[in-house]
Amino acid sequence: MRKTLDTIAMEVSKVIQAVDSDEAVALAEQLKRANSIFVAGTGRSGLIGKAFAIRMMHSGYSVYVVGETITPNMEADDVLLIISGSGNTGTLAYFAERATAIGATIALVTTNKQSVIAQYSNCIVEIPAATKKRLPNEPATIQPLGSQFDQSAHVVLDAVIAHVIQQEQWNNPNQVLAKKHTNLE
Repeated sequence: MRKTLDTIAMEVSKVIQAVDSDEAVALAEQLKRANSIFVAGTGRSGLIGKAFAIRMMHSGYSVYVVGETITPNMEADDVLLIISGSGNTGTLAYFAERATAIGATIALVTTNKQSVIAQYSNCIVEIPAATKKRLPNEPATIQPLGSQFDQSAHVVLDAVIAHVIQQEQWNNPNQVLAKKHTNLE
């Protein structure tokens, strides 16, 4: 088990080191300018999106998960953040097309800058991780399917949140976020 844990940590670390930090900063800037942030992903990538949405809400942003019953309509000054390893997921491409027609900004976290969704995107953070497709240009992994991408996306998006919080220059960021944390537990 120790070897497996260390190997996975090393894999994700290598992927994160290959991410262009300027792309992550550009995403942070897009999110800060948004009136509302809409997050979309399917499967495990969708769960990573939900984790990101929760923390952005804690940070004081208006954020929604596409497909939830309480999600309002999107407007031109909003951002749609899509998390898709392949960048070709049909439902997510449809969301990108619709958001583009509305005039919203599209941000994409993906392994594939040449994807269908990338064509609609104003901002792309490329994460050079392995996906379930196991394409020749993807890094090796001991993990199944798209686990390496999902883990790497989670770390990158947490770094984006940390960057946004640092830009706010709050005296005690943890206290600020804790005020928005659930109190029903």
